[in-house]
Amino acid sequence: MDAIIKNFPSDAVDTRPTLAEAEEAVRTLLRWAGDDVSREGLADTPKRVAASYRELFSGYDQDPEEVLGRTFEEVAGYDDIVLVKDIPFFSHCEHHMVPIIGKAHIAYLPGGKVLGLSKIARVVEIFGRRLQTQEAMTAQVASAIDGTLQPRGVAVMIEAEHLCMAMRGIQKQGSTTITTTFTGAFKSDPHEQVRFMTLIRGRG
Repeated sequence: MDAIIKNFPSDAVDTRPTLAEAEEAVRTLLRWAGDDVSREGLADTPKRVAASYRELFSGYDQDPEEVLGRTFEEVAGYDDIVLVKDIPFFSHCEHHMVPIIGKAHIAYLPGGKVLGLSKIARVVEIFGRRLQTQEAMTAQVASAIDGTLQPRGVAVMIEAEHLCMAMRGIQKQGSTTITTTFTGAFKSDPHEQVRFMTLIRGRG
């Protein structure tokens, strides 16, 4: 699990460029795109882009293990599915650095402990605010919850539109990609997978 949910490798932290270097990189890209970086409309663009990237990729500076660290054991014997669905997120494709816009559905079967519901959404946010592939993000969310909470099973489904496919290349707008990951009882018992899917689609 550690390999999946780590933040920057230590050497990457040591070599992170300065703010001034990041802003200069933006100026270089603007010149490469063919624009005039000295014109009024672009005067503050490098500063704005650097600040925006700090926010958009803030997931690198957050540890999902810390977010998931506090659990609750007073569950009054509850041991059935806990599902949080339709969690919106924004991420960026690691191949083109173009947005991914989607929603996540996450469920787990408690093994004696439960999470605060907001923690589940926070984990999606942490992994979403990194350069991603949808497949990797789906696995990372499931692994973080499974490894920290140690429930009887975890189920994750992500549905997303990739603007690298809508804005460039094949340029097909409106197409949705769906990925799933199951662990524990959700992986071994098809009935639990059906229950998960049924609850997501609102027929449970």
